[in-house]
Amino acid sequence: MSSVYKIAGVQMDIKLAEIDANRTAMAARLMLAREQDAKVIVFPECATTGYCFEGFDEAMSVAESADGPTSEFFQQTCAAEKCYTVYGFLEQKEGKLFNSLNLIGPDGLVGTYRKIHLPFLGVDRFTSVGDSFEVYDLGFTRIGMHICYDGSFPESSRCLAIKGADVLVLPTNWPPGALAAADVIPNARSMENHAYFISVNRVGSERGFDFIGKSKICDCDGVDVVFENHQNESIFIAEIDSSIPRNKKLVRVPGKHEIDRFEDRHPEKYADITRLKRSGQ
Repeated sequence: MSSVYKIAGVQMDIKLAEIDANRTAMAARLMLAREQDAKVIVFPECATTGYCFEGFDEAMSVAESADGPTSEFFQQTCAAEKCYTVYGFLEQKEGKLFNSLNLIGPDGLVGTYRKIHLPFLGVDRFTSVGDSFEVYDLGFTRIGMHICYDGSFPESSRCLAIKGADVLVLPTNWPPGALAAADVIPNARSMENHAYFISVNRVGSERGFDFIGKSKICDCDGVDVVFENHQNESIFIAEIDSSIPRNKKLVRVPGKHEIDRFEDRHPEKYADITRLKRSGQ
């Protein structure tokens, strides 16, 4: 099985609480990406529902189970198009609300990620903390998923990379206050983990919040491959070679400049990271 494939991001506007309209728009863009041979298509955070809900009950009214109607819709779509997709949705599980991602392929639901780092913003004011960072092996690539604010915590990407992720997927709803995050986080995380990184933001406005686009794909050296540095809808595509991030040792000058950001770690020195409170509290 070839390790080389194309990944696509879909930077798009989203209609608040209009799941059917959003699914239809997403499916149309998925098929356009497939026409350009994209094998994995990534949509923004909360792509099926929108983000700026005013309360728990309002958000729960459009939340679904991970294997609910939207999952079934994309399972049929991915089976027909022979591709994989990652999309954001609001998930209800055991009475709790989660900001979640589904990874779906031709054979059905592969996995679900629930956002762990929750800002005091939009629907995240009412969601519960997710479980863990997991990596999903599709055979031709290994995908690690996290969401928006997760990207501001380097531990998120590092956990995924340690578990073997070739590409770090970050669907987002970045507003104007996240301009610097959109510009630098994907590059920093891809460079420090020697892995591909795709951030997929939305555009448009919702209940007084604007969304800035600026989606991008970075290579394993932290260099922009594609940068949608605007607030327009777009489908952007890059080629991924999964064999590259699996070799963490970078030999710049043999015997003189060699770097391995995994072998060179000292986890025994990092205990402070897991302490519950910062110094002075």
